[in-house]
Amino acid sequence: MADHDGGAMTRDRDTGPLGGRFVEAPGAVALGLAATAGGIAGVATMRTLGQPQLAAALGVVLAGGVLAALVRAAFLQVRRRVRSRRSLAASLHALDHAHLRLVAAVDNMSQGLCMFDRDERLVLCNARYREMYHLTGPAARPGILLADLLRERAASGTFTEDVDAYRLHLRDALASGRRIHLQTELPDGRIVAVVNQPMPDGGWVATHEDITERQRALWQIAHMARHDALTDLANRLLFSERMDDALARLRLTGDGFVVLTFDLDLFKAVNDSLGHPVGDGLLRAVAQRLRDAVPSDCTTGRLGGDEFAILQPAGLMRRDAAAALATILLAAIGAPYDIDGNRIEIGISIGIALAPDHGDDTSTLLKNADLALYRAKAAGRHCYRFFEAEMDAEARMHHVLEIDLRNALSRAEFELHYQPVVDIASQRPCGVEALVRWRHPVFGLIPPDRFIPIAEETGLIAPIGEWILRRACTDAASLPPDVTVAVNLSPIQLRSAVLVETVQEILAEAGLPASRLELEITESVLLQRTSGTLGTLHRLGALGIGIVLDDFGVGYSSLGYLRLFPFTKIKIDKAFVGEMGQRSDCAVIVGAISGLARALDMKTTAEGVETADQFALVRAAGCTQAQGWLFGRPVPIAALDFSETPLLADLPA
Repeated sequence: MADHDGGAMTRDRDTGPLGGRFVEAPGAVALGLAATAGGIAGVATMRTLGQPQLAAALGVVLAGGVLAALVRAAFLQVRRRVRSRRSLAASLHALDHAHLRLVAAVDNMSQGLCMFDRDERLVLCNARYREMYHLTGPAARPGILLADLLRERAASGTFTEDVDAYRLHLRDALASGRRIHLQTELPDGRIVAVVNQPMPDGGWVATHEDITERQRALWQIAHMARHDALTDLANRLLFSERMDDALARLRLTGDGFVVLTFDLDLFKAVNDSLGHPVGDGLLRAVAQRLRDAVPSDCTTGRLGGDEFAILQPAGLMRRDAAAALATILLAAIGAPYDIDGNRIEIGISIGIALAPDHGDDTSTLLKNADLALYRAKAAGRHCYRFFEAEMDAEARMHHVLEIDLRNALSRAEFELHYQPVVDIASQRPCGVEALVRWRHPVFGLIPPDRFIPIAEETGLIAPIGEWILRRACTDAASLPPDVTVAVNLSPIQLRSAVLVETVQEILAEAGLPASRLELEITESVLLQRTSGTLGTLHRLGALGIGIVLDDFGVGYSSLGYLRLFPFTKIKIDKAFVGEMGQRSDCAVIVGAISGLARALDMKTTAEGVETADQFALVRAAGCTQAQGWLFGRPVPIAALDFSETPLLADLPA
């Protein structure tokens, strides 16, 4: 419908109470009232002109128009209010839903959350925060001061710091406007990371996260990176770091320190004989004894295998302090062990280097301690030695010999010397022992104790040992038929799968009866107790070869070894024979071994007999054979004398 005066078109929206259309257009009510006013003026004019009836009718119509306009206006106003209330209700409903969603989200956070205003009053905190710190609802109510909240936490056992000091420190840190990261350990061992984020109005939001498992995992990773997995001692990395720290203190303050390195004597034999699980158990037991015996200010590390090291802080008396600690270690580590029902006895050899006396860097000190360790091993094991300057020269010589040894066999630089073995009853030679010598083109004749250990370290002992056996059998074939030849057998040779076949081949080539060959082994071979080792010994014995237990009385000296294999002979170590005249206990030991061997139908050879008095003592002790310088030094095969004259004709029979 068209507006008066050509105005804009409007759209009917609602129907009025009289069935008409209310028009929603700006100023509609005003236009209606204006039109009504014009009509009233027209009625007055009609009355003046003498038309009363028409004027009355028009007045009624105009009165109805005024009422309609007023009703229309009232309706529109009510409708607007209803709409406003509905909009407000919808907004409040939406706000309630948003609030519930926010509360649900906050309360289901994995982190504890709390918000404080600028007056340090709690605005809100979530359920996780209350749970983490064992707080009840009233204890963490909105409006509570930070200080009171911290006191509530103290009462629940989750806060131990000074409340006021904590507040002041926090406020000072927040004043910078930067996010603050804190990490704290609760009395129950939990670790919590706290992040405080300042807000523009002076308040702040704090999140609290329990990072116990994560932090412990990080600590565990860091610990594993610097500790030995088997023993939990410091590994080589951590030990080197501690040495670097000690060297830094040395340069700064002049405080010296000590480095001790040691390994377990014959550990490999124990490990091979009883298995790696038992070997690992032994290493763990050694580590525990080290923890018990070594002072807490020292660093104890496992550098690899059975090699250990100790960093000992010390002052001017560091040499005495090192000797005292080494003595403690020898006793503590040398005591017997019971590992999974196995009784194990081991010893240790210790090398000692002093800082700054023997070096001022990590590499040099460890190298010099190792050189001292080698000297301790050479001195008979289960002892300690300090580094000495000449050891470095010996180490260089060791390296030179190792290089030259690789070509010695191909250059035919080895030769055999033979030492007589005498039958005590007849005082005549009954055998010889083959002893290898290395005639070095520069250093001359080198004894076996200088190069055999190198050969065993490098694996060269296998071809060298086979050459010795072959040459000894060939030489023995030219000796009187009642003279035997004894050859030392390395544990490495004994582990060879073809040893028996090789021995058979050598005997056949030399034309030497098996009964004239004796193979000497040491107790370290028996420590392995493997079926393969014992099987090899039985197969060799079955050929008629004599199997001799050498150096009995030193090392483990277990009588159980005599039960493992039926040896044909026991050789009593020269350490006992040499002191029989001065120590009664040595004489008793030699007599006991001799008596035991006789009861087991085994012969006994007393080694190291150098005087007629010693010969008389070993004969009185019941030994069947004797060997030593009294009867002759080792000589080439051509220099041996097997005349019929007794070697000690002037000695009473």
